Amino acid sequence: MALWKESPQRDQFLRETERGGDGSLSSHEPTHAQRERSGKTETLIGAGLTIEGKIEGAGHVRIAGHFKGDIHVEGDLTIEQGAHISGEIRAETVVVAGEVQGNIHATSRVEFLQSGLLVGDLKAGSLTVAAGSRMRGKVEFGWDEREGERPAAHDGDGSSL
Repeated sequence: MALWKESPQRDQFLRETERGGDGSLSSHEPTHAQRERSGKTETLIGAGLTIEGKIEGAGHVRIAGHFKGDIHVEGDLTIEQGAHISGEIRAETVVVAGEVQGNIHATSRVEFLQSGLLVGDLKAGSLTVAAGSRMRGKVEFGWDEREGERPAAHDGDGSSL
C-alpha cells in the first residue's frame, strides 16, 4: 500500500533523489524503475516528518525524516543522510547514510555510507563500510544463518579444507 498518490511532483522528486550531486545515477541504489520491475514498490518517509510506530510488510522503504519504532520489511531499507531511526531494523538490505540507534539485522547486506552512524549491534550476510562512517556496538557478518556456523573454508582449487 502506497502512502501517497501518484503525481508528476512525486515522479520528479524520485528522479532527482536517484541522482548523485554530480547528476549521475547513484551507484549504490537501484533506480525507481528498477525497483518497480522487481515487483516491490518503494515507500518514502520524507524529510521534515517525524513518525512513531511500526513498519512491517513487503516492499522497499526509504526514510529521510525521523522514525521511532521497529522496522521489519521484506525488501530494502535506505536511511538517507539527515534521517534518524530509533528502533530495531530487520530487512534484506540496509543502506545507512543517516543515524540509527538500535540493532540492525539484514539477511543480505548492510552498507554504511560516509555519513552513516550506528549505535547498536549489527548482523548481516555482508558488510560494506565507507571511510568516515561510525559505529558503536557488536558486529557479525559473513556467517551462515545457522547459529554460530562458519562458512566452509576453501583452498586454492575450490575444494573444502
